[in-house]
Amino acid sequence: MLKKSVFWQKPLESIFQDLKCTADGLSNHDARLRESKFGLNVIRAEAKKNQIIEFFKYFNSPIVILLMMAALISAFVGEAKSAIIIFVILILSVVVDYIQENRANKAAEKLKKSVALHVRVLRSGKKEIIPASKLVPGDVIFLETGNLVPSDCILLEEKDFFVNQAIFTGETYPAKKNAAQDATNDSTNLSDAKNALFMGSSVIGGTAKALIVKTGDETFLGGISHDLMKQAPVSDFTIGITRFGYFLIRLTFFLVLFVLISNLYFQRPWLESVLYSLALAVGIMPEFLPMQISIALARGAVLLAKKKVIVKRLSSIHDLGSMDILCTDKTGTLTQSKVNIERTVNLKGEPLEKIGLCAYLNSFFQAGNSNPLDQAILKNSHFEVSTYKKLDETPFDFDKRYSSTLLSAPEGNMLIIKGAPENVLKLCKSYEENGIVLPLTPDLENAALSLFQEMSGDGFRTLAVAIGSCAPQCIEEFWDSGKTPTFLGFITFYDPPKDSAAQSIKDLINLGVSVKVITGDNEDVALHLCKTLDIKITGTLTGDQMLKMSLPALQHKVEKTNLFSRVNPSQKNQIISLLKRNGHVVGFIGDGVNDAPSIHTADVGISVENAVDVAKEASDFILLQRDLSVIHQGVYEGRRTYANLMKYIMMLTSSNLGNMMSMTLATFLLPFIPMAPAQLLLNNLLYDVSQIPIPLDNVEPQAVAAPHKWNIKFIQRFMFVFGIITSIFDLITFYIMLSIYKAPKELFQTGWFIESLAATVLVVFIIRTRFSPFKNKPNPILAFSSVTLVVIGALIPFTFLGTYFNFETPSYAFLGAIMMIVLSYLILVEYVKRWFFAKWGAPEKMEYKIKLAR
Repeated sequence: MLKKSVFWQKPLESIFQDLKCTADGLSNHDARLRESKFGLNVIRAEAKKNQIIEFFKYFNSPIVILLMMAALISAFVGEAKSAIIIFVILILSVVVDYIQENRANKAAEKLKKSVALHVRVLRSGKKEIIPASKLVPGDVIFLETGNLVPSDCILLEEKDFFVNQAIFTGETYPAKKNAAQDATNDSTNLSDAKNALFMGSSVIGGTAKALIVKTGDETFLGGISHDLMKQAPVSDFTIGITRFGYFLIRLTFFLVLFVLISNLYFQRPWLESVLYSLALAVGIMPEFLPMQISIALARGAVLLAKKKVIVKRLSSIHDLGSMDILCTDKTGTLTQSKVNIERTVNLKGEPLEKIGLCAYLNSFFQAGNSNPLDQAILKNSHFEVSTYKKLDETPFDFDKRYSSTLLSAPEGNMLIIKGAPENVLKLCKSYEENGIVLPLTPDLENAALSLFQEMSGDGFRTLAVAIGSCAPQCIEEFWDSGKTPTFLGFITFYDPPKDSAAQSIKDLINLGVSVKVITGDNEDVALHLCKTLDIKITGTLTGDQMLKMSLPALQHKVEKTNLFSRVNPSQKNQIISLLKRNGHVVGFIGDGVNDAPSIHTADVGISVENAVDVAKEASDFILLQRDLSVIHQGVYEGRRTYANLMKYIMMLTSSNLGNMMSMTLATFLLPFIPMAPAQLLLNNLLYDVSQIPIPLDNVEPQAVAAPHKWNIKFIQRFMFVFGIITSIFDLITFYIMLSIYKAPKELFQTGWFIESLAATVLVVFIIRTRFSPFKNKPNPILAFSSVTLVVIGALIPFTFLGTYFNFETPSYAFLGAIMMIVLSYLILVEYVKRWFFAKWGAPEKMEYKIKLAR
């Protein structure tokens, strides 16, 4: 085997012998054999999961363990009914959660595979595209700008090939790679391996043909993945769920302990007291909450897929609903990405064809990252280039803002510079007019800049072109010679705005999402586009201005600015980081190599189907249709998911707390427990089953009109207000049954079982909307399950199950009184709900506090 640290030092023929392959690649048969030997080309590949083991992992949670302990204790002391019901609740919760999450994960994996990293490989003498995970040592692959390097390779051929391998070397500048082996190179430093590529690097420019040497865990990245692979930041969604769970556990512990001690103090049977306390704990714990989350997120992912949005991380659906700022580039998102050349003019505004020729030569011969302007030049121009040969190239530099190409031409070597007008003009001390080179005076330079600003103000993107004649064979020698290029003129482009962009931005703003435009173009072009799309500018900032500002000042400025122009990739990343530091949930949409860091930094990273590999790999969502309207739909779906989860949580906590308070008070008011442990568990089971369809429920426009964030204080306030109301009506029920109907223990427990179940289940029709329940209709499945389970609960005392659970058959008058109490409870909850929302607002309301850097 080849040593991991020195494989690039070996002669190519020796590597071919070791890998038993050639430069013509492998056959399909040989590749399959090697895949079975070496495994998949992935880091820390997980063995295929045993579904039985995976199922039992769902029993490893505090809630499930509590249920198991309660069931075992019940069975041990002979309470078969309680044990059976707890086991039914336990199995139902785990099975449904397992099925839902398994389906969600399978759906997510299927969607991921459709956008997974694919590579062009030479198999059986033919080029084909396969998933990168299927690569094996000995494969021959082809790479180009924007690709991720899929494994450790040796270069066979290359053309102006540059990669970013900062993940290994820390060097942010592109590394030039060369297929020719340096026989004198005995360094084990990766930065000195000019003929080798390493998994995790990204191609910045050029094309290459390479031989796969190492795959998966055998790569350098695989060897250091433990240190490099950082766990994804915990989302707001996960933090909120965790805090809510700990809050309920603390509350349950103190209330159950209090009830147990109180019952023992009044010298009630210890076994019944213990079982009753366990039943209380089971009753308040949200054992179906994981299942509700799985159903909600899985449904959200499926709906988004139908709207051409691929979800790579399920919990990011919630993050999308929380997003209150979306940062976007212009080209392709706000514009049609149909860039066309408008004109080529010299610094006096006169047409000059030579500018078009030189721009074409620069774009044609460059191996760097081709952008829409280069593509427009190549598409809209047709020049003969057979007499030209490239000698050297300097890729586009985001600091210098221009690219250079040195060509061998019939009239001699020529250097062509193309880039931002203000930067190119600074390089020049002369200009060309009618074939004559003349001095570029300050007045002429100012006139050229004025013309540039005028064209930008009309919405035209503009590049400047300059040329230089030289004898050297490399660009560096031209600059070292002290020569300066000659300014030729401008080439202008127009990219029409998207027809849907203006409405999509308005829709996002109506949802409480601010749109900030971040572009590398100059301010005048960006302002013209924003004006065309009717985007109200609240503030502008350029990359040069950012460099002159202190961090605290910049942190203030980004808050009020919604148009950033002439910014480089690192400044994009800085803008997003500062907005996050200010307390916002930030989304970013990008598609280029240099967008990947910003996509990763954003809370919601969004890429597109035709983006480069590194951008798609860093994203949470991939748009199959590059349109802000799709993001608008995604935001809506994220908020709908959150709104339905909040319905379940608010109903669960308020009703359960009310019942817990009632049971606590009953300890002092009644000579017996108000509901037997088995009855209490049956009540909880029927309630949980009735609420399974909540994630499918409809939501009202107001519930998705603003960004949301987990608000534990709101949940606590809601829980205590409505818990008290629930407890008051429980006490009223106690009074009526004891004072009016003189109900004995069995009839009392029957009456409260029916009243508690009906009130707890039917209140969903009130709580599911902050307005009148008659205006916003529930999902038919939710309505059916809720009503059906209440009817089943009311009929149980009239069946053989009534005898089994020690219920007493109530009279119709008694049952009617219970229903009147439930109706009165629902009416009061409706009025208190309106008062509550009027006083404290809605759970999705977000409040931001600016945390300024000191």
